[in-house]
Amino acid sequence: MNGALLIARRELVAYFRSPFGYIVAAALLLVDGLLFQGFALGAGARLSAEVLHDFFYFTSGTTMVASILLSMRLIAEERQTKSMVLLDTAPLGDSAIVAGKFISAIVFVALLTALTVYMPLLIFVNGKVSAGHIAVGYLGLVLLGGASASIGLFGSALARTQVLAAVIGAGILVAMLVLWLVGRVVDPPLNTFLAGLALNNEHQEAFMRGLLRLENVVYYVMVTFFFLVAATKTLEARRWR
Repeated sequence: MNGALLIARRELVAYFRSPFGYIVAAALLLVDGLLFQGFALGAGARLSAEVLHDFFYFTSGTTMVASILLSMRLIAEERQTKSMVLLDTAPLGDSAIVAGKFISAIVFVALLTALTVYMPLLIFVNGKVSAGHIAVGYLGLVLLGGASASIGLFGSALARTQVLAAVIGAGILVAMLVLWLVGRVVDPPLNTFLAGLALNNEHQEAFMRGLLRLENVVYYVMVTFFFLVAATKTLEARRWR
């Protein structure tokens, strides 16, 4: 565990030292701010809960994009800079490397999402929403960001370049997003199964409405765990080549 925390600290510092981390943060806040003004606050007279739901809806999309961009470099960059050999020869297991890099990504994603909290707070100027609704919505964003970051990390473990890692991660992410569309054109019970696997449909909808359900939390934890294990096995396979 100490090794994973050392890796996490190293990668987290790299986010703050690199201009790329600030570029992603600035782009996230800018896009979220524009969408919030244009499609939430600027959509006419509406219930405060509906405004908050729309905020979490479009923020979930920007969170997924940011997570893929932030995680694409985690392992692919090591190969590009020829520093992967240092990790391979260090007294660290592949699981500790993957865990450390994932922790850094999810912490940075959580920090970025926390920076947007002033937007739902603006609803209190002319309306009223519950603090619980806001808290549950942000929990959903962090869980979604963690699942997306694990997918990006898996893509980074497969690829030799950061661009290819982003393409692989984005491809997997899009495939998991459109499963609910596929579910609409197939017969039961396959339609229910595919819809249940979709990354940002019914699972995230409950969080957007302020409903905390255990099955949705378990879903995101299991998706994250699956892709972290896949990334670990990919590193192990490459180490033995």
